[in-house]
Formats: sequence, C-alpha cells, structure tokens
Amino acid sequence: MLSKIQNQYDVIIVGGGINGVGIARDCALRGIKCLLIEKNDFSAGTSGASSGMIHGGPRYMLNDVNVTKLSCLDSGYIQKIAPHLLFRIPFLYTVYKTPKRSGLISKALLEGVESFFRAYDSFVPLKNGKKHSRLSAEECVALEPNLPSQDLVGGVTFDEWGIDVPRLCIANVIDAYENGAHFLNHTEVTQVIREADQVKGVVIKDLIEGTSKTVSCRYLVNATGPWSPNFAKQFGAKIKLRVSKGIHIAFDRRLFNIALVSQAIDGREIFFLPYENASILGTTDDDFFGDLDNQKCTEDEIKYLLEGIEQVFPAVKEAKMIDTISGVRPTLYEKNCYEDQLSREHELIDHEKSDQIKGVISLIGGKLASYRIISKEVADLLAKKLGVESESITHAKPLPGGDSIPNIQELANTYQLDPYIVARLVYRHGSRAEHVLENIKKDPKLSVPICSCEPVIEAELKYAVEHEFARTLSDVRRRTRLTQGPCQGTNCLQASSSVLASLQGKSPKEHSDMTKDFMREWWWNRACVLNANQFKQEELFQAIHFCNNSLDVV
Repeated sequence: MLSKIQNQYDVIIVGGGINGVGIARDCALRGIKCLLIEKNDFSAGTSGASSGMIHGGPRYMLNDVNVTKLSCLDSGYIQKIAPHLLFRIPFLYTVYKTPKRSGLISKALLEGVESFFRAYDSFVPLKNGKKHSRLSAEECVALEPNLPSQDLVGGVTFDEWGIDVPRLCIANVIDAYENGAHFLNHTEVTQVIREADQVKGVVIKDLIEGTSKTVSCRYLVNATGPWSPNFAKQFGAKIKLRVSKGIHIAFDRRLFNIALVSQAIDGREIFFLPYENASILGTTDDDFFGDLDNQKCTEDEIKYLLEGIEQVFPAVKEAKMIDTISGVRPTLYEKNCYEDQLSREHELIDHEKSDQIKGVISLIGGKLASYRIISKEVADLLAKKLGVESESITHAKPLPGGDSIPNIQELANTYQLDPYIVARLVYRHGSRAEHVLENIKKDPKLSVPICSCEPVIEAELKYAVEHEFARTLSDVRRRTRLTQGPCQGTNCLQASSSVLASLQGKSPKEHSDMTKDFMREWWWNRACVLNANQFKQEELFQAIHFCNNSLDVV
C-alpha cells in the first residue's frame, strides 16, 4: 500500500472518520493534493458508533440553537448529494401521567412539548422534514399498539433521517480518490516531523504489511476526534476535550416502524428506532476516562437503556438483543455541567496562532449531521493558506451513486436476482449498484448470496475489496453489513473469509488467522447482551470455526 503513496502532499489529514473523509473530499474537489491516513478503517471509530442519523437534534435547541440550525441545513444538502443512503424515521414523543405528575400537569407538559416542536418546525424545511403533529392517547396507541395505554395523555410526532454511516464515509473516500486524493487505512502515524516551529511531515507505518515511509506536507490536519489530544502531543501541542461515551443495543429485527422517545431513570432522553432491517436502542452519555482503543459496553449500561425504554415499550423484555455499539464523542471541554448538556459545536484550531506551531490544524467537536459544513470550513482555511481560490462544491456535486436511483425490478430481471437483494444493493450503492452487478455477467457464481439474513452477494464483497479499500473482514462488514444480521456471522463468516482470502491470495493459514482475528474483535460487543440460549448458539458458532479452521476458542 505505501509503495503507491507519493513523497510530498499539500495536505495530510490524519483520521478517517466522517470529518476527515469530508475534508479530503472537499480538498480534492478544489485540486488540493492530499493524503488521508487512518490507523484502523474509515468510520471504525466515533462515526461508525453514532446513532446513524442525519438529524437536526431538537434537544440541542435547549443549549445551542446554532448546532440545530447547521445540522438541519447540512441534512438538506446531504439528502441531495446522497439520496439513496437516507431513509425517513418518524418519531413519537409520548407524555404519561405519573404519581408525581397529575393529569392537569401532564396535559400542561404536553402543551409545552408541542410548543417546543413548534419552534423546531422552523428548521424543518431545511432538512426536508415534516412538521410535528399532536396526537391523542388513542391515536398514539393506534400508531404503536405496544405502547402502554394506561395513564397515556398524548404525544407529538416529528421526523428525522437515518443513514448508513460507513457507506456515507466510503462514498466520500471514493469521490475524493477519483478526484486525486490518496488514502491509507490500517496505517498509523508513528512520528510527526517538526523542524523548529514548523511541521514538515509524518512517518507512517502500514499495520498489516509492517512497512514504513516518511511523507512530507505543507499542512497537517488533526481530525482524529477523541484521539485529538493524544495526537496533538506528537507535534507539541495541548488539546483539552471532555469525551463522553455512548452505547447502543442492536436487536435482530425491526420491532416497529416508528421510533419511540423515552426517559431513562435519571431523566435523560433515550430512543428506540427502526434502523434498516434491525432496531437500535440508545444512547448513553457518560464522561469517559479510560482507554479510547479499548472501551466496550458494560452490563450496567445495557440495564440502564432497557429500564428506560420499558416504560414505553414493555415488549422489549421479549426482544432478542444481538449486538452492542460503543463509541466516544469528541465533545468540547466544559466544566460544571452534565454530559448531555455539553455543546455539540465544533472548534477549528490553527496551531500557528494558539501554539506558535506552523503547518498544523486541529478540528475538534462537531456532530455527524453537520459534517459537510464543518469539512468545508476546514478546507476553506487550507485553501486560503495554500493560495487556492476555488470554492467548495460539496453541497452540489452528488456523491458516488447519488446522481440517480436505478429501477430495482429492472435490475433484478436483468441479473436474475431477488428484488430484495437488489434493493439492499441499491440502497448502499445507488446508481453504482450496476457496477457491482456487472461482474456477474463474467462469472454467474458471483450472484450467490453469502448470507441469508443480510443478503450480500459475492459480487459485492469482491467490489468492496477491489474498489472500496476493504483489506480485512471488519472492513467488509462495514462496507456491506455482512455478519450484522441475526446470525451474527454463523451463516456467513466462513464463506466471506474464504472469498476475501481468495481475492487477496492468502494461504489457508492466513485465512484461518483472519477469521480468528475477526471473531476476537467482535465477540465482546455481543457478550454483554447474550442470554443463556444465545450463549449456547455462540458456543456452536465458535465450534464450527474451530473445526473448520483449527482455531483456538476465543
């Protein structure tokens, strides 16, 4: 991989989350020669652990209305450049009588909630949303029959937009790459080269191949999210963040078609939403002081979310949890406030002004929904410093696949595939779904689904490796959602590992090690939510791979 990288760039960006890849795309479209370096995989950190929504964030109106406005504005642009990737999520906010809240007070609270969303409606046109509706108790139950009807006063509906974040990240990567940018995943910056007060470049190491290289640049961008303070130490600067941990629980199917809002035991809002072909419950918001590279969900966090959502969806007790998602937010530092009150605003640090260190910029804070505007702000500053006069066009130029959405039935007929397989493919790739399918004409065996519960065909896996920088099984998982369905890899891990090993020319031993590494990486995400029967299934799952690959049990 490093042999394909040049020795000199205008800009080197460190960090392959949504902000990093967004900056790379904006720079590339302006003709700025840039390289992005990510030590894991694109979207493998904070971005991939988000709630998966390009949303306005109504709760941010209480602390920073500008965050809500920017998020809604950027949501509208993202819908235009990646229409295939977004899906509408209707929300229901319910109000109940409680022992400490009489019927009269509850009705007054419902009036207040509606007034709040009436104010939020002023931003709704920016994100192509629907204005709120007020519902009676009977209408709420008709909309979601699992709601407890006793003491229900009424509710308010609003809507947000869901998105597959890893696909959004890789779409930015591909567009930047096709416009001249270079990318390295699984590559770590081992040293920042600084001469006197000027940053000159970096020493990088490919963590898979073990090779190293020195690359120089005119400007270095620190877009490492919660890792920003640690990376800043490498070039002699100090950054202070108040990082907070958030977790989500994934369920094996869609349990409903409308997202529900509830309050946890401490009064913080949590949500339960339909997400693609699964359901997601989240999120926590707690100060985190541990190892950023080794933070996982705990049983307490799981119980916290389940206890909170049971109030509005008691059936969650019977639902099957299959996975957890854990991440850390790079929140701006502030004292004397609770975590969920921290600003989701961002800050751009020019270290020449703040630390007298030339040639380096850090981006901290921010949120997924406003990534494009934030990336533009960074690229604007870089363009000014580099003397580049071209303006940003990221709000107008479609991301790869976003120029049109093909007819699903026609593609299904042409390639003799089930329309559901094609629909899922079109969602991920948009107009480029046919690029994925073209290989089937050369090799019909590529049309065979690798997994029955998350319908990924071999052609898509091949495409991820050859065109989307997938180097490991976890990379493939992020590109395709393979192993994220109810089977959690039982039906598809062996097959996908075999395909990847074949594409990369790996030996049987390397194929075995690859499968083993994947099982170790993802096991702890599932461990904290498995019940007794699921543990038995997990033992069978590991036994299958132990027998096939002579693996040690994880």
